[in-house]
Amino acid sequence: MKKILAALAATGFLTLSAYAADVQGTVQSVDPATRTIALDDGTVYTAGEGVDLAGISAGASVTLTIDDTTNEVTSVEAQM
Repeated sequence: MKKILAALAATGFLTLSAYAADVQGTVQSVDPATRTIALDDGTVYTAGEGVDLAGISAGASVTLTIDDTTNEVTSVEAQM
């Protein structure tokens, strides 16, 4: 019984870390020093350490993937 409960608990923790949401918008500004991306709707997101901000600039249409647990950007995809 303890093994079953431990397995269920471990599975629950793994699935919690997998939740993410995609946000689409137009970049208003990017600040590499603070790792923030501001969208044209006024929302400001903080990018995680592994996210490359070099190719992102104001005016770009992007899809940001946001980790629901940390509320950080985990990936940025430019829209064409």
